Amino acid sequence: MVKTRSHLCAKMSSSSTATAMSTPCRDHEDEIEWEMRPGGMLVQKRNEKDGVLPLLNVRLRILYGVLRYEISVNSQATFGEVKKVLTGKTGLQIGDQKIIYKEKERGNCEYLDRCGVKDRSKLILMEDPSSIERRYIEMCKNTRIQNAYRAISDVSIEVDKLVEQVSAIEKSILNKVKVPEIQITTLIEMLMRQAIKLDNISTEGDVSAQKYLQGKRVQRCVETLDMLKISNPLIKPVVVAAKWETFDPPPPTSQLGIF
Repeated sequence: MVKTRSHLCAKMSSSSTATAMSTPCRDHEDEIEWEMRPGGMLVQKRNEKDGVLPLLNVRLRILYGVLRYEISVNSQATFGEVKKVLTGKTGLQIGDQKIIYKEKERGNCEYLDRCGVKDRSKLILMEDPSSIERRYIEMCKNTRIQNAYRAISDVSIEVDKLVEQVSAIEKSILNKVKVPEIQITTLIEMLMRQAIKLDNISTEGDVSAQKYLQGKRVQRCVETLDMLKISNPLIKPVVVAAKWETFDPPPPTSQLGIF
């Protein structure tokens, strides 16, 4: 009976000892320090106590045509992270960059240290030929858009002037003042010329909406003039009588007034 109780006490003592030993482990986990890698990845901070040397920065010499750059990055960074740094210096997007090291193009996921990159290593930066072509196409597109905007703006200025003339004719006819028919016909022809100009303008995107709005303005003006052309001949000219026709004849002289 005594042996059994002693055996149980020994088990309880060993269990409590194991629990006490596990507690510092949790405290150690709470003390872990973290650091942010250049690429945005959160990793455990390394130090010399762990038996691993801390991450070091290396200086890289970048040759980009006639330009020269020097940047500092982590020794275990990727070439993609190097491109991010170079974007701020050159203005080239990551997809437009090609990095050559030891006469070989390097991928974005390749690590500097594994490729043998060291401090003061030289990297050649080139612009991807496909990006040059894309930029040229984009530049031509922007030029076409600007030319279209300019042409539509010129038409808009002319239409503004013609709209004022249409309003003046409409006001005259509403006031029963007849307008020469040649004036209406000429105005319609001028509006149709602006419509032809709009049709000859090649547009895309937002410019097409501007072209459509100006076309609707011209159409409304022409429709208004067509209606005025019908009602204009129906206006009867106002005849103004002469002043002498409005006077009554003088009264006859009374015979009683003669002596």
